[in-house]
Amino acid sequence: LDAMDPQTETEPQDIHDSNEERELTIVPVHSFDSPKTSDSSTPTSSSATTPPSRPKTLPHPLLNMPYSNVGPTVKLYNLDTIHTYGRKDVQLEKDTSVSARLSRMKEKYEKEGLLRRTVEAVLLVHQHYHPHVLLLQIGNSFFKLPGGRLQPGEGEIEGMGRKLANKLAPTSSHHHDWEIGELLCVWWRPNFETLQYPYIPPHITKPKECKKLFLVPLPEKCIFAVPKNYKLLAVPLFELYDNAHWYGPIISNIPQMLGRFNFVYL
Repeated sequence: LDAMDPQTETEPQDIHDSNEERELTIVPVHSFDSPKTSDSSTPTSSSATTPPSRPKTLPHPLLNMPYSNVGPTVKLYNLDTIHTYGRKDVQLEKDTSVSARLSRMKEKYEKEGLLRRTVEAVLLVHQHYHPHVLLLQIGNSFFKLPGGRLQPGEGEIEGMGRKLANKLAPTSSHHHDWEIGELLCVWWRPNFETLQYPYIPPHITKPKECKKLFLVPLPEKCIFAVPKNYKLLAVPLFELYDNAHWYGPIISNIPQMLGRFNFVYL
């Protein structure tokens, strides 16, 4: 659960408030409270208008400059190319609070004795030539990356594809070949507590959870469908940076994880 203060997780608000019908939208973070479904930057299944043409050259010469000291190149497509289609059935969270989740994790570990393995996807688009991360919002103040727990013996690539299809694919019959990219970071939960670290503390010999974040490049055209009780958001990096109080330490560190990539804005 990534909606936490700088050191601890906080309990999500209205996490099971799923009866209200919501528009499936992808909106900038500043439109959380009142997304404008008719805005050209907020594509929905009911909005089929052609997005405005964009300049062929980037507005700032530095954005076109190749950097030899920067790592892999990643293509980012405009937010207008992402569309939502239809609604999926409500997917309730298994736990109504952070404490309940930790208690369930402890019971499962004592029964099976297995390390909990989790994978999450960092999906990127751009708007006004600035990277945005796609997040799922539940309730009023609970945000998370698409992904989830792997089954025992399940591979990371296979499990990531299964989780993305479950959360984002329009239907169970819709086939999408997810391209699982580079590993961005590994986070460890030493005990059945809220604290997680990007390393294993020296005194810990049996961590309880391993969470891996992967970069998942998006194709030029995407069609998503999210459960009725979820909202799909496009959040700019400048909003995530140094904002652990609102998004938690993992999501707020994504801008640092992406610093070594060279983005090409299309």
